[in-house]
Amino acid sequence: VKIGAVRSAFEKIFPKRKIKILSTKVNSGVNDQPMSNEETLLGAMNRAKAVSTVFPNADFSVGIEGGVGFNEDKAEAFAWMVIRSGNRISKAQTTTFELPPKITELLKQGYELGDADDMVFNQHNSKQKNGAVGLLTNNVITRKELYEQALILALIPHVNLGLY
Repeated sequence: VKIGAVRSAFEKIFPKRKIKILSTKVNSGVNDQPMSNEETLLGAMNRAKAVSTVFPNADFSVGIEGGVGFNEDKAEAFAWMVIRSGNRISKAQTTTFELPPKITELLKQGYELGDADDMVFNQHNSKQKNGAVGLLTNNVITRKELYEQALILALIPHVNLGLY
């Protein structure tokens, strides 16, 4: 899902360029389930930096981190996208959506969002598919689409160099 979102966003922003995607798993340096906006952003920043170390000659390095936050007793899901190119670092956040009470309770018990989704929706490995947003919208909005939009927004400074 993440690689597909990155590919799609870059192909839309750079339609005349040949896009080659290299991917690797890197440690986020945060909890497996980030539980705040700040922790989620830090995870994406750490991933983008780690990717730039693994692929030092890449034009861009992308870090994606999904997280949850709490607004009173309600849990909300979102993700951060961080894009590095040389010394330029840009970021954007996906839209945020409220999670159902059953999932919120599982998160409070220490479960990761993907595991909580699987338990509530009787799924297997949904986080590698369309995730909570896909499950909750009947795939009207997929996880790939959610990430793609934020990635395009994070690319704004990279295509408007004179403005940033």
